[in-house]
Amino acid sequence: MVDTVFTSRPELAGTHGMVATTHWLASSTGMAVLEDGGNAFDAAVAAGFVLQVAEPHLNGPAGQVPAIFVKADDRTPKVLCGQGTSPAAATPAHFRDLGLDLIPGTGLLSATVPGAWDAWLLLLRDHGTKSLRDVLKYAISYAWKGVPVIGRITDTIDAVSGLFVHHWPTSAQLWLPDGEPPTPGSLHRNRALARTWQRLLGQAEIHAGREAQLDAARRAWSQGFVAEAIDEFSRRAFRDDSGRDHAGLLTGDDLASWEATYEDAVITDFGEWSLVKCGAWTQGPVLAQQLRLLEGFRDRLRYVDGRPDAETVHLATECAKLAFADREAYYGDTDVDLGTLLSWEYAERRRALVGEEASAELRPGGPNPRLPTVLEYTRGGQSGTGALGEPTVDPVGRTRGDTVHIDVVDAEGNMISATPSGGWLQSSPTIPELGFCLDSRAQMFWLEEGLPNSLAPRKRPRITLSPSMALRHGEPTIAFGTPGGDQQDQWQLCFWLAHTVGGLNLQESIDAPAWHTTAFPSSFYPRAWQPKELVVESRMGEDTIRELTERGHDVVDAGPWALGRLSAVSRDAVTGILRAAANPRGMQGYAVGR
Repeated sequence: MVDTVFTSRPELAGTHGMVATTHWLASSTGMAVLEDGGNAFDAAVAAGFVLQVAEPHLNGPAGQVPAIFVKADDRTPKVLCGQGTSPAAATPAHFRDLGLDLIPGTGLLSATVPGAWDAWLLLLRDHGTKSLRDVLKYAISYAWKGVPVIGRITDTIDAVSGLFVHHWPTSAQLWLPDGEPPTPGSLHRNRALARTWQRLLGQAEIHAGREAQLDAARRAWSQGFVAEAIDEFSRRAFRDDSGRDHAGLLTGDDLASWEATYEDAVITDFGEWSLVKCGAWTQGPVLAQQLRLLEGFRDRLRYVDGRPDAETVHLATECAKLAFADREAYYGDTDVDLGTLLSWEYAERRRALVGEEASAELRPGGPNPRLPTVLEYTRGGQSGTGALGEPTVDPVGRTRGDTVHIDVVDAEGNMISATPSGGWLQSSPTIPELGFCLDSRAQMFWLEEGLPNSLAPRKRPRITLSPSMALRHGEPTIAFGTPGGDQQDQWQLCFWLAHTVGGLNLQESIDAPAWHTTAFPSSFYPRAWQPKELVVESRMGEDTIRELTERGHDVVDAGPWALGRLSAVSRDAVTGILRAAANPRGMQGYAVGR
């Protein structure tokens, strides 16, 4: 490693435990749980609940949480599926009858079954050690006493204040105290949410025993007062992205019929390293596809002074286009042939399509690729600000939201990577008696039938949420991830290349200049895409940016520190040394540990 590599912070090292998240309050909470004798799973659950209060514009109680974890006494990674399904009444025909060809990105029509509560409690019951009160008390305290407001919360509420005032009055009551967004640095309280959690705790603690209490709390959500309030509220009509008012489809029966599950992880070998991802009901395997394609270009990938050269960025971008084209053609909550898509033989055929110039076509491979016909209408369209690369509030006030991330490792070797999202304060109207709103994840379905990701009743949407784990010589070594919608598995590629090719440590790899392409359909309404757009951080360097432009990329300079909110933790299986790092972009993410 050369001396000129820039790093914003030190890579943390210790032996007791490490927590890295997208907000300092969650990281500190997770560490407090570890200091109190909890394990990595206890810490992740507590941090996850705090993020619902500290970053409500990025995730909420009715959101989702996919996670990858490994236990100290069983080194086989597993997946926690906390993504709920579509309502039983959600059919393409229903939306056609409403005159819609896309599912709106906001409002009640796009709600799926909330998955985060059940998933966190399932993980805590089976692999944690603490009681529900032990891990939930931090979030309850912040909701009741107030959480310090960060500027992005204020900006988000301000952007949608007109929608709240004129169409979502229950959201205005919560998020516009005295008719104005809360100011940065002020305390914002959500006592309705605190009371909801306290009521769930009360219904749990009438039972004896930790596991019985956790199961009772899960039932109180999915079959009790929470489900009843959601069912009743969903019958009301509210404005959404279509410009019209629509009632929701989610019912109490939908909540009662679903619960979180565990699944086998997708593990792809790359020599000494193996990548661990969730299945193709997420976009996760697309990172493995990118790496498989790049294997054939290994001798052409270079980092100089901690920065990738133009050829590295070009090759990674062209491989990303091919991998994400396959995502569009094949991924969904169905039987996906990952054996073929992740094979060396398939990658070798696909790799031949990578040229020296930027491509402009969406080119899936395989024998029978099928793309949604609506893509012809979204090609080249504007979907917010391309330079952001994240689902967020766009200049005209359309609301998407974003995501948070958690990585934890403890001294025993328990490790978890989780990417909670959904139920953003701007995703749908607040349910006043609960203090939170529903998610809008169903917008990721296509209404055209016959596609892997076509809408169907009680089906999971193909989500962008994509936690990661890396094995080295078969041993769980790194947990990492980032918010960022479609860009999650591109910014994680930047991290992976910086670490495994550039030889940078965790913090240096996070700090290294990042990039992504928008040359494939967005997973978020209105599903636009820019065929040759390449978004880069200016720290890439003028010469690199010039060469990328000469290669035909439509380069967008996002500024010096704009792309990704990565965090990571690691464990050396030989020495037991734990390490952690977090993203300086946005000045919210922090790693803590000792």
